[in-house]
Amino acid sequence: MSTTTPARRIPATLARRGVSRDGRMWWVHVVLAVGGFVMAFPFLWQIIMSLSTQAEVQSPRPTFWPGALHWDNYLKVFELLPFFRQLRVSIYITVIQTVAQIVLCTFAGYAFARLRFRFRGLLFGVVLSILLIPPQVYLLSQYQIVQSLGWLNTVAGIVAPGLFSAFGTFLMRTAFRNLPVELEEAARLDGAGTFRIFSRVMLPLVGPSVSVLAITTVLFSWNLLLWPLVVSTRAEHMPLAAGLATLAGNQQINYPVLMAASLMAMAPVLIMFVMLQRRVIDGLASTGLKG
Repeated sequence: MSTTTPARRIPATLARRGVSRDGRMWWVHVVLAVGGFVMAFPFLWQIIMSLSTQAEVQSPRPTFWPGALHWDNYLKVFELLPFFRQLRVSIYITVIQTVAQIVLCTFAGYAFARLRFRFRGLLFGVVLSILLIPPQVYLLSQYQIVQSLGWLNTVAGIVAPGLFSAFGTFLMRTAFRNLPVELEEAARLDGAGTFRIFSRVMLPLVGPSVSVLAITTVLFSWNLLLWPLVVSTRAEHMPLAAGLATLAGNQQINYPVLMAASLMAMAPVLIMFVMLQRRVIDGLASTGLKG
């Protein structure tokens, strides 16, 4: 009797469903490829527009590739905007708000999750109520406070409202509540105090949630638009997002230069994502905040 096994053959029913010999559905890859192209097309179109002329962009018949590559559009950005000053302001705002939210929100989240004190539930409800109020409601009161402090046209006036967030507190409270109580009890039996338990035991275990908080804060701070336009009246004191808004608000909009400035503004965040994409994806997946 022959001991050889017959070659595996894919059933006709599976073949009709689009399953290949290795068990993969080829149509899934086609759908993903088409979806990826649709998502990437606006970015590709932005690159093409940044290398085109104003006449090609405003032409009734769209040109999918410029007649000549106009790299000088990127040089014109420095003529219309104080780009490096606004870049420095954006970096200051992003770094300060990210560090402040990581520190304050982790402390607040741990306090609401693990510590016992009077009116804890009431105070946490007040913090959560901030998420229900549109930011435009308290925009005037924030402006009056910043004006009274003399912080108009300063980095301090821009970053002050973003040093703490209700979302970050809720995120870190949820992360700390999901940790086993036995870890904290074992640390107390070893003689550890509250701060040491927080910094040495609990905080390292919520690293993915801290990464998510840092990622969302960086994106929010870098793209901050409305508040800087309210408290900053000078272009050199604005971040890049607000500077681009003023560039687009002129009577004659130079779309190629605007697209070039937008690409230059998003380049730092894009480079950061490419360098840290594994940590970004792991952090978002571990907390369930998938796009």
